[in-house]
Amino acid sequence: MNRRNFLTTAAAATLAANAHAVAGQADEKPKRVGLIGCGWYGKVDLFRLIQVSPVEVVSLCDVDRRMLDEAAEMTAARQRSHNKPRTYRDYREMLRQKDLDIVLIATPDHWHALPMIAAVEAGCDVYVQKPISVDVAEGQAMLAAARRHRKVVQVGTQRRSTPHIIEAKDRILKENRLGRIGHVEVYCYYHMRANENPQRSNPPDYLDYEMWTGPAPLRPYDLLPHRRWWRAFNEYGNGIMGDMCIHMLDMVRWMLGLGWPRRISSAGGIYVQRNSRANISDTQAATFEFPDFNVVWQHRTWGTSPDSQYPWGATIYGENGTLKVSVNSYDFIPQGKGQAIHRDVVMELDKYPEDRTERDLERHVAPAVRRHMQDFLRAIASRGRPVADIEEGHTSTASCILANLSMRLGRTLTWDSAKGQVVGDEEANRLLRREYRQPWVHP
Repeated sequence: MNRRNFLTTAAAATLAANAHAVAGQADEKPKRVGLIGCGWYGKVDLFRLIQVSPVEVVSLCDVDRRMLDEAAEMTAARQRSHNKPRTYRDYREMLRQKDLDIVLIATPDHWHALPMIAAVEAGCDVYVQKPISVDVAEGQAMLAAARRHRKVVQVGTQRRSTPHIIEAKDRILKENRLGRIGHVEVYCYYHMRANENPQRSNPPDYLDYEMWTGPAPLRPYDLLPHRRWWRAFNEYGNGIMGDMCIHMLDMVRWMLGLGWPRRISSAGGIYVQRNSRANISDTQAATFEFPDFNVVWQHRTWGTSPDSQYPWGATIYGENGTLKVSVNSYDFIPQGKGQAIHRDVVMELDKYPEDRTERDLERHVAPAVRRHMQDFLRAIASRGRPVADIEEGHTSTASCILANLSMRLGRTLTWDSAKGQVVGDEEANRLLRREYRQPWVHP
């Protein structure tokens, strides 16, 4: 079977399986959906869900009135009923209606925990973007709430649903082509840190900046958070570690069957890009120690990537070969004799032509998000665990947060996953929970 036939056959088989698994939904009452956070990835997630299931989007929530109104118009045009969703500025009011089956959460990271917990308390299954939390205690509370209310919670770590990465797991790892694995590297060399200092001003009248800030510290408004640069500030997230490392760490944990790391160490800082207000590291390395090998992370938001084909990805080293994986491709390089294998991402632009024109859509990621939504729907139907269950999301998220804490404290942290705390380190354990800005109450 040649490469083209292999990919065509594999894609057809996957689509058939997905169609069979979700087919029963056409005869059921459409799931009623609400979205909290109508920006870039909120719409990416929502529109992929609409593509794979006859859902009815009932409600949208955002603190930006202009973004909210635009999302309502776009959703009406995209969903099958063409009904325009109700709009809300406060997620609590939206959830108070008690008329939703599914809630998608795509807010900035500091706004994941409280809406997710409120949504499961309101009886909803939830799809929450990664990382699930900005501190470890939030993640523990989110996991506990999901289990207590018996709700399905899928985390937006869609590498677990990326077709070519699934193939790499099945064809390279399960067939033991690497042999014994002794080391894993994960990395990101994207220039994605805010390095500008716009003038501070009053927030625009269409943005409720007080509500946008919520439980985070209130910074002077300077346009940056509202232009997707909020990740450059530790007030709202965990920097490149919490944004990009979680994807690759979670991917290799899933591919290699890894649980919690036993020890975590990290070092880094702002070494090059010192002229902006951004306070996240521009250079950082971290080591996650697992029982049989280490997973080592590195990021730089400056300079060049060691491999231009893999600026963000993972490299898995085995005694018989090496596997490189990214969102765009994978490469198996055998040690000595053997056949190298290369696969590229397969986009679905003919099947989903709206992908061609959707603003800001990462077209190569759309197939993965669709399959992640299908997996979410299957778990809802069976009341089982999705592939990126909230517990897996918590493990990957907390591991990255602990790496940042290690860098901050300047020492290695030993993690007790059963107790959910750092062994013998009271100062580190105090930092597992951030202070919330009043009147918001930490869960």
